[in-house]
Amino acid sequence: MPVETREISVTAKEDCGIVDITGIVSEEVEKSEIKNGTVTVFCVGSTGAISTMEFESNLSKDISEILDKLIPLNEDYHHHKTWGDFNGGSHLRSFLLGPSLTVPFVEKKLTLGTWQQIVYINFDRIEKVRKIVLQIIGDL
Repeated sequence: MPVETREISVTAKEDCGIVDITGIVSEEVEKSEIKNGTVTVFCVGSTGAISTMEFESNLSKDISEILDKLIPLNEDYHHHKTWGDFNGGSHLRSFLLGPSLTVPFVEKKLTLGTWQQIVYINFDRIEKVRKIVLQIIGDL
């Protein structure tokens, strides 16, 4: 089964900066030689996540606010003693949401719902340029 691996870069604001990467992922699938299969979207790093959502500003605020309640960034986490970078909450948020997502595609079109977009979320305390690996697998 053919496999194509691509890399993209995404810049996101600090503390729950959410970026819609659906268009970029879709373009890479369309450029591939693979017609039907899956694309795995993987965030390289331990303070970011990949997920799906309805990408709109009020839901982005809701996500940030609920994560602030679940995993406040200003808590004194044990991780802070390791490196002194005070991003323990960022690591916990990433752990909770996860670094990857697999999306099927048919005839080079992602099988997402009408209001469903693929997003990268930066939980780190600083703005980040993050490498995202796309692995496209399927039939020609």
